[in-house]
Amino acid sequence: MTTMPDTVIVGHRAAQIRELVRGSEEYDRLAESTRMYPECWATFTGYPIIARRDLATDAEPLFEEALRALCLKAAVYELTHGDEAAAELIVAAPVDEMVHAILAQYTLCVRMTQGLGITFVHMTDRERFGYRNDGYTHRCYVAAGWGEPNERYWIDAAETGRRMRMLDARYTSIGIHDSGRRHDIDFSREPVSALG
Repeated sequence: MTTMPDTVIVGHRAAQIRELVRGSEEYDRLAESTRMYPECWATFTGYPIIARRDLATDAEPLFEEALRALCLKAAVYELTHGDEAAAELIVAAPVDEMVHAILAQYTLCVRMTQGLGITFVHMTDRERFGYRNDGYTHRCYVAAGWGEPNERYWIDAAETGRRMRMLDARYTSIGIHDSGRRHDIDFSREPVSALG
């Protein structure tokens, strides 16, 4: 098992990587294309745990948080000489969802990261959940000089669990089960309108 690099070193390198990415000629296109199709981002477990979520106002700050997460992971990957498991840092569910939206811009991400000599790391089989406000990822984030993670998006595991239980109860009431992985809607007839 790889020893995790010092959080200050990770934070410093992540801040450098973020500046490289933001300075890339591909950056504006990456930011715009990631925010272009919010209907493709719909999930039952990531974005919905954001209180009073509105992608019209949440997309830009959430993109920034996901970019920071990718830069932290890239820094750990580099500092551990390519240890993918170590680099798959624990991030909050909404941030992870936006990471997926960024990485969906596959061609652009590959071209950008190859040009910059960095690697964006994200593998579902290595993903771990359970972000903690005082954990390793949090300490690396602060060490990068970005201040405290935005609590609107960096939701602690205990609070994530509480919110998911609330969402699951609501989903179940309309026939959606297992956090959106199963439903009993048959689409054979139009739903009855609440207005009659």
